[in-house]
Amino acid sequence: MLWFQGNSIQFAKYSFRLFLRNLSASRTILPVLTLFTKDPCPLCDEAKEVLEPYKNREVDITLPENSVWYERYKFDIPVFHLNGEFLMMHRVNISKLEKQLQKLEQQGTGG
Repeated sequence: MLWFQGNSIQFAKYSFRLFLRNLSASRTILPVLTLFTKDPCPLCDEAKEVLEPYKNREVDITLPENSVWYERYKFDIPVFHLNGEFLMMHRVNISKLEKQLQKLEQQGTGG
């Protein structure tokens, strides 16, 4: 897992931009990355900063309508789902995320 500081954040942003540009050029539907969060959560704040340019969906687990997610993740935030499937928790793992995005890209292009 990567801890995002300094140049690591810039590399992550560049890597995502490149991937998203390739996806949009192929007219593939973009994957949905969901962040489960609550306040206060310093790790969530860090993850949101890193992923801000690619923000798709955020679920505040403390809202009454999200009580199921609160019960599941109250001790594990931040948690990320990609296209509705669990992906990672606690810290952003860029290599895992990129691997899953590449899989989706290959499936979308028939590769």
